[in-house]
Amino acid sequence: MAMTIHCDIVSAEEEIFSGLAQMVVATGTLGELGISYGHAPLLTSLIPGPVRVVKDGGEELVYYVSGGFLEVQPGVISILADTALRADDMDEAAALEAQKDAEHALHNQTGEFDYSRAASQLAEAAAQLRTIQQIRRKARSRG
Repeated sequence: MAMTIHCDIVSAEEEIFSGLAQMVVATGTLGELGISYGHAPLLTSLIPGPVRVVKDGGEELVYYVSGGFLEVQPGVISILADTALRADDMDEAAALEAQKDAEHALHNQTGEFDYSRAASQLAEAAAQLRTIQQIRRKARSRG
């Protein structure tokens, strides 16, 4: 049995995951990081994108977070996100449509245009699509 650490992934609406993990991989503002048993305490903000949880036994779960914070304390990893989704619940068509809408808004600016909002929407849609693509690559490598 491998060394494990307790992990909680929580959104503003609900708890998405709570259990033991061998490894958790997420993308912080300074890049991708992997956390396993014995990791030093840490607090970092997360950018939108996938969070991978490798459970005891090797099963890998993928979640999408819209950003938030990751905290590591002895024996526990906590991920707090405004929005967190199970990757299986994500809608690729909706993410592609959101990406197209944001790109269109950026290219066709009007007088009441909110650039930061459109850029944020584009980044979130792109992160959702990266998460979906990561799940597909994982499924192909198994199959």
